[in-house]
Amino acid sequence: MKAYELLKKDNYSVFCKGEPVDLDDEIAEIDSCSPLPFSDERCRKIFWHSSSHVLAQAVLRLFPGTKLGVGPAVEEGFYYDFIPPKPFTPDDLAAIEKEMQKIICENLLVKKTMVEKNELIKILKKQGQDLKIELIDELEGPLSYYSQGDFFDLCKGPHLRSTGFVGYVKVLSVAAAYWKGDEKNLSMQRVYAVAFPTKELLDEHLEKLEQAKLRDHRKIGKVMNVFSIEEEGGQGLIYWHEAGSVIREEIENLWINEHRRRGYGFVRTPHIARSELWRQSGHLDYYSENMFFVEDGEFVLKPMNCPEHILIFKKNKKSYKDLPYKMAELGTVYRKERSGVLHGMLRVRGFTQDDAHIFCTADQIEHEITGVLNLALGWIERFGYEKYSIELSLRDPSETGKYAGDDQSWQIAESALKTALEKNGLPFKDMPGEAVFYGPKIDFKLFDAIGRSWQGTTIQLDFNLPKRFNLVYIDSEGKEQTVIMIHRAIMGSVERFIGGLIEHYSGRFPFWLSPEQVRVIPITQDQHAAAFDLVKLMEKNGIRSSADTRNEKIGHKIRDAETSHVPFMAVIGKKEIQSGSVSLRESQGKEIGLLSCQSLIELSIERIKEGRANLKK
Repeated sequence: MKAYELLKKDNYSVFCKGEPVDLDDEIAEIDSCSPLPFSDERCRKIFWHSSSHVLAQAVLRLFPGTKLGVGPAVEEGFYYDFIPPKPFTPDDLAAIEKEMQKIICENLLVKKTMVEKNELIKILKKQGQDLKIELIDELEGPLSYYSQGDFFDLCKGPHLRSTGFVGYVKVLSVAAAYWKGDEKNLSMQRVYAVAFPTKELLDEHLEKLEQAKLRDHRKIGKVMNVFSIEEEGGQGLIYWHEAGSVIREEIENLWINEHRRRGYGFVRTPHIARSELWRQSGHLDYYSENMFFVEDGEFVLKPMNCPEHILIFKKNKKSYKDLPYKMAELGTVYRKERSGVLHGMLRVRGFTQDDAHIFCTADQIEHEITGVLNLALGWIERFGYEKYSIELSLRDPSETGKYAGDDQSWQIAESALKTALEKNGLPFKDMPGEAVFYGPKIDFKLFDAIGRSWQGTTIQLDFNLPKRFNLVYIDSEGKEQTVIMIHRAIMGSVERFIGGLIEHYSGRFPFWLSPEQVRVIPITQDQHAAAFDLVKLMEKNGIRSSADTRNEKIGHKIRDAETSHVPFMAVIGKKEIQSGSVSLRESQGKEIGLLSCQSLIELSIERIKEGRANLKK
């Protein structure tokens, strides 16, 4: 299929300053993604990785002598790491963007070349690209590089056929980074950018970025007193403030109630365990770079709860009558994330997993997976996510050495998850190479109010850890059989889930979740006593409220309540005192009108009950 036909299939065509590129050129090496809709994730990554090469070419043209790092596609665009002769300024970023657009208009053909490792090293030495040589030292030859005009880059591809297909670009920002993500290495400058095939798509994306800035959970979280990160205490560690603790408690209580209702028992496990436990589980072989070691490596701060749950399961012998055995814990874990990737509540070093494990027989897998899927769907509905997608992460068959266990176990596990999704009528996308080292998994991606995706429920099927720990049960014939283990987290991380909710709601939590549910606002000092009495009455009924008795105008107090995202504002003046009522106003300017104090309490209790009620699924 020709490039023009591929592009037209997704309702766009690529132009350069009003002149079409060569529409007879085909897009190179993209057969695995054909046809090429920009909405397809794999194709979009090819598009953005090709764009990152345009970014690097533009920087080298403008700032000769710049050392190149790496330039991958990421979820919302792409970046490239550089060590320039001098730090980039805002004017430099504007110049880079202009040069990128020029390269796009030049419509340079992209060419792939295979070369022996030593030859490529010689070329890179002449250009002074030491970091690229360091990358080559870790690779087996022969190697491929891609060239376009006066630029080439070490890369395994694939790429668009020419730079003209890139379309429209926007250089967004520059940030500090470290070579290979290690703060002990060279300091670099990471330039973030995005590209789209049409100006309309680019403008739409930039508008979404502006919306995202307004919804930033770090800013809203500070205004609402939800959380902070204290540098004295360490990066990537969340300090929950009063408002945040209220939100967290409400969510955790709902979570606990739902799990009790579904037959889970609750456990609590230590924050550290001997390294030998993690050696037996395989984490030392496959995950050690993400783990914190203490006592000269004898102990590990747990990066997950699975091995400790296994120890509890093993404590007593189980028969088939004891299965499924469901164990849940809101367990805090620690992972050695690099400082460059830490981001508010969304990427941290210490977080609470809403973790649970189901130990079952092979015959019970489908039923138990269906139960978790129903819980996940009910959870999504409760928190107002109207759109989601499901990914099935599978093993990469070409790199089996990255995974624990035998081929037969992996085939059974992958087939079981796929069957459960299909039987429940849930559409999903296969993701080869995305499985965790011990098993395949189902991932829910939740789309928020402005269309961004967030990590949701994860369900992992594991045949490997039960074998490593000899987890067995006695079947109906008195024989030992290996248990099947299902790992699952509905939120994944309490911190990340709440950070995502702040941005999804833009700080305007539903009534039951709001840290402050009603703010009573007296018009004059004469109504202060009545305001305090109403607050006490609401607190007796479990309604979180306060009275604003500051010497400020009523409009100022209402604006402050709006800024703090309080759902109800109960105004009390002389008229309201006389009638035993309040003038009720909902956030975002919605007037409810005159309401008796008792009716306000009843309405508030009703809203709270709606949020705390059992999930429908």
